[in-house]
Amino acid sequence: MRIARRLRISATDAEQVLWKALRKRQLDGLKFRRQHPIGPYILDFMCEERRLAVELDGGQHTVEKDAARTAWLADRGIRMVRFWNNDVLSNLPGVIETIRREAGQGEEAA
Repeated sequence: MRIARRLRISATDAEQVLWKALRKRQLDGLKFRRQHPIGPYILDFMCEERRLAVELDGGQHTVEKDAARTAWLADRGIRMVRFWNNDVLSNLPGVIETIRREAGQGEEAA
């Protein structure tokens, strides 16, 4: 919990920009949480209702760790969508549209 709280306080520019677009049910009335702890991971953003995790990747991410994380989440019925920080900062409307589309795919599970 402390780690998640610290991550919320020290959010990257990209996380802050995306959070402003997702918070307060602004995206199709869906509730997103930021820096959401689940199992051994802390997800950047999570919509429990649609079992959708949104991750923003910067230079600290590795393909191997990302693959293991994605598989662990998939085993628990959570879909993952990833964006580079630069995508959020340079094309927020495109990122939001992708999240909307991915969240819509989870409607049948909701």
